[in-house]
Amino acid sequence: MDQEAAEPSDARRATTARRAGRTLGELTATYGLAVVFVLVMVLFGVLRPTTFFSAINFNTILVGQSVTAMLALAEMIPLATRQFDLSVGFHLGMAQMLIVGLQVQNGLPWPVAAVAILVIALGVGAFNGILVARFGIDSFIATMGVGTLLYGVTNWYSGGQQITGTDLPDSFTGLTGIYLHVPLPALFVAVTAIILWLVTERLPVGRSLYVIGASPRAAELTGIRIGRHIIGSFVAAGFLSGLAGIMLGSLLQTGTPSVGPEYLLPAFAATLLGATSIHPGRVNVPGTLLAVLILAFSFSGVQQLGAPFYVQYFFNGGILIVAVGLSVYAAARRRRAATAADTREPGTGPLREVASGRKVDGAIRDLG
Repeated sequence: MDQEAAEPSDARRATTARRAGRTLGELTATYGLAVVFVLVMVLFGVLRPTTFFSAINFNTILVGQSVTAMLALAEMIPLATRQFDLSVGFHLGMAQMLIVGLQVQNGLPWPVAAVAILVIALGVGAFNGILVARFGIDSFIATMGVGTLLYGVTNWYSGGQQITGTDLPDSFTGLTGIYLHVPLPALFVAVTAIILWLVTERLPVGRSLYVIGASPRAAELTGIRIGRHIIGSFVAAGFLSGLAGIMLGSLLQTGTPSVGPEYLLPAFAATLLGATSIHPGRVNVPGTLLAVLILAFSFSGVQQLGAPFYVQYFFNGGILIVAVGLSVYAAARRRRAATAADTREPGTGPLREVASGRKVDGAIRDLG
């Protein structure tokens, strides 16, 4: 009797241990980036307490990295549908060149120049989306081609030379200043992030992007217009890329034709690294912002320890490789978990719910 009673007890303990292990693993996956961020702050705060936690350092990082953060948010939107936009860096470069050049060379007021740039940005995004959704061109190839065209336009407009922003109005240069101890670029990013989070996490139009990324066939069965959503994602990415370019022009106060592409790699690294946390396996706004902060404060700490400038390229390249690997691993875990759920309860998996015509919101909640 004692032995028979012990066997169920052992089974219960084993089940409890497995559940505890799964819970710990889920917590680690969900909040891993937040823990890393705290560790980075503590480490460099101890090593360089007077300079790392200074207001100057914080403001410098928040202002300088706001452009990268805005570009990472732009890249995140097409990636939600499993599409790449490699034109965002070149798009950024063209926008920052135009916002300075249209004022200096063409005499336009900066608000008029900004509106013109954002209209062009919407057109570029729509062109990317049409190439991918309507003509079926692989997004990697299509956006790289468009980005190269934009790079050509930037160099044509500038003649391959810098355009120095002489006598730019204070209302324009003040866009990247500090107001009431708050860096305005960081405020712009925060507002954009909140809007994007509400759209992607709370509204059907944004949450449908994740359904498309998880399974285009399931999205089609629910009546989601895949082509329209993909085009819309590229349009939104184009708009945010143009906005980031305007911010960069205000920050640099000089139009530089080659500056845009160097922002592409950090933006990609932040977006993919962000997909490993908060909602592991899919890109998300909080994870993306956390990743940008981790990269920014880590590199700032390394610089303060005396690392040369070129370490940044090793840093960004290594983080990108790690981020891609972790993102693939997280996505594979989610697929295995969904398959296991289907095996335990046939017909109840998230994609089966979509295929059976249930609401998109319920399906995307199951997807994470």
